[in-house]
Amino acid sequence: MNRKKKNKSSNNLQNLSSTILSILKKEKNKTFNYKQIAAILEVNDASSRNQIIKNLQKLLAKKEIEEVERGKFKAVINTEYYTGVLDMAARGSGYIITDEFEDDVYVASNNINKALDGDTVEFYLYKRRKSGKLEGEITEIIKRAKNEYVGVIQLQKNFAFVIADSNKMHKDIFVPINKTNKAEDGDKVLVSLEDWPEKADSPHGKVIKVLGKPGEHNTEIHSILAEYGLPADFPEEVEAFANKIDTSITIEETKKRLDLRETLTFTIDPHDAKDFDDALSFKILDNGQYEIGIHIADVSHYVQPNTILDDEAYERATSIYLVDRVVPMLPEVLSNNACSLRPHEEKYTFSAIFNLNQKAEVTKQWFGRTVTYSDARFAYEEAQAIIENNPNSDVLNLAGINTTIPESVSLTNKNYDTKPEIAQAVLILNILAKKMRNKRMASGAISFDKLEVKFNLDEDNNPIGIYAKSSKEANKLIEEFMLLANRKVAEFIGKQKPKKTFIYRIHDEPDESKLAALQNIIGRFGHKINLQDRHTISKSLNALLSAVVGSKEQNLVDTLTIRTMSKAEYSTENIGHYGLAFDYYSHFTSPIRRYPDVMTHRLLQHYLDGGKTANQEVYEDKCQHSSNMEYLATKAERDSIKYMQIKFMQDHKDENFVGVISGVTDWGIYVEIISNKCEGMVRLQDLKDDHYIFDEKEYAVIGRKTKNMYQLGDEIVVKVKQADLVKKHLDFELIGKYNATE
Repeated sequence: MNRKKKNKSSNNLQNLSSTILSILKKEKNKTFNYKQIAAILEVNDASSRNQIIKNLQKLLAKKEIEEVERGKFKAVINTEYYTGVLDMAARGSGYIITDEFEDDVYVASNNINKALDGDTVEFYLYKRRKSGKLEGEITEIIKRAKNEYVGVIQLQKNFAFVIADSNKMHKDIFVPINKTNKAEDGDKVLVSLEDWPEKADSPHGKVIKVLGKPGEHNTEIHSILAEYGLPADFPEEVEAFANKIDTSITIEETKKRLDLRETLTFTIDPHDAKDFDDALSFKILDNGQYEIGIHIADVSHYVQPNTILDDEAYERATSIYLVDRVVPMLPEVLSNNACSLRPHEEKYTFSAIFNLNQKAEVTKQWFGRTVTYSDARFAYEEAQAIIENNPNSDVLNLAGINTTIPESVSLTNKNYDTKPEIAQAVLILNILAKKMRNKRMASGAISFDKLEVKFNLDEDNNPIGIYAKSSKEANKLIEEFMLLANRKVAEFIGKQKPKKTFIYRIHDEPDESKLAALQNIIGRFGHKINLQDRHTISKSLNALLSAVVGSKEQNLVDTLTIRTMSKAEYSTENIGHYGLAFDYYSHFTSPIRRYPDVMTHRLLQHYLDGGKTANQEVYEDKCQHSSNMEYLATKAERDSIKYMQIKFMQDHKDENFVGVISGVTDWGIYVEIISNKCEGMVRLQDLKDDHYIFDEKEYAVIGRKTKNMYQLGDEIVVKVKQADLVKKHLDFELIGKYNATE
């Protein structure tokens, strides 16, 4: 028996005019005929088609649409559209960050329209009927921020869902059963987005990598890298290419370079460093001045353009320093061997050599390729011991310092006793470094000596201790000479006429509104900054950072102050470096771990050889990529610290800790433990003694009945309620306010 195919009908289509208008506005650059609209509405009966045709004519009469060609219609757009970047909130709504408006634009969850966190989107503004407040509606996704997500897979019979780790990914990802890549239920996986069908509530994807079981150490570390699209290891072909490079020191090549192998040269690095990309040389000249060389591994000699090694280094753009490992920019044969300035080995280097007088002023400079020999390798602690053992050295005649070598120091350098002049070099370099630092500070540089969170790990990479590390004079000695080289290289090219394309490290002035917000917060601790002008800002920020050293609020104030600063980045357009108070600044001193330094070396040599200016557009794109990769690497590094802190706290659940309230929101109090810098949250719903209300102006939560207040900066006692390694959440239970006299 033949049956006619029944037409899908909707008889009387509700709100048809507004539905049609919405379809046309969504694809505002396209034209539609009535058949295409019917297909989108999934109706194909005559009655529905007639209703569509009639409503098209009504909209045409109202001039809400236009007929571009016979039977083809397009929305008339009276609304102004803007672009920005979506910052998702945890509950599905979000804010669009845009240069068009001073404040971020709120977007309700029903107006997100399949956009995801970090996406570049087009949107328009409208007024809410009840409140009259302006909100945004996203109309188009211009560019996805990412297509890969880490999460836990939940297998069903015929399909699976991946629940993303990120609380900013507000949708689960649907995965067909044939695209699960043999993942088992509960595995942590990396999933790639493939499609987001019109009617689907969730995006569709496929599993591209199974990372392992949630909570296992390597699974979580690899998950951190995968979350940001960062590599865990090198492709085999890149390793093979690097292993075939001739890393020997040849007579032919050394003849092309300035030979400094007889000049006293040494490295000062962290005690656990594996690669040494910078060394200092020291010589006292007949005129009483000092010849000081900053020698940097000549990575560009080995990493040649248009090779798979260079392509890989460019894509990575930076080494990544996680708590338990380094993910290097270059394969080990280069990073830890050929390009590492190891003691008692000859190396190819790229050098900046300066003559400095007693006032630490540069009287002569030279840049170029060299060959050097490192006489000794110092750890920072060893150099610091020499400085501390000669506390009055800076008031003596620089060239005639009587140095003593502390017997208590176990030196990394085996031949230290045959080179006692190194102790003298360290002391003189330290005096010069202090003079250069004082000049920088007087010029308006900001002194960020932020405490660095470090871990003691056992042989299985479990954290058995946490400590805060601060910079000492030996660290600052090296820092000042690296800054000198970076500044003078940038000046050398930046001041040339006509202008030459170069790689600058730039840092804009701080945002005024952020400084005002900082002023409000630090007032709670009795501090103040002078916002009158650039000089008073930098001076008072330095006074603030100095005043909080050793205080309970130091880490909080340091962090908040850094957040007021603009983000340093790479660019071919030089605007100077506000934080360092330099008009010209580049990155020259770490090509093993930073690709911009490799580009700086190449461009510097190109110009030293008399080459014409390089293509600015090409290098600006490379700067942008390097800045982006640095940002992702920094986020991964912070996540690895957070992971290790949570892992450490899992073994300390029964202990009480004194913490400082580091943040207050309408859902909880953030607390940073003073002794180990671990930060977690006390949820307001867990405070049972009262109903607490968030007071934004007071940076506090206040009990409705008791008027009990917990305010930013207060010291309280907490213990661990939950330490979730998978979600990377640390929840605290509030014990009470801390009383130092008890």
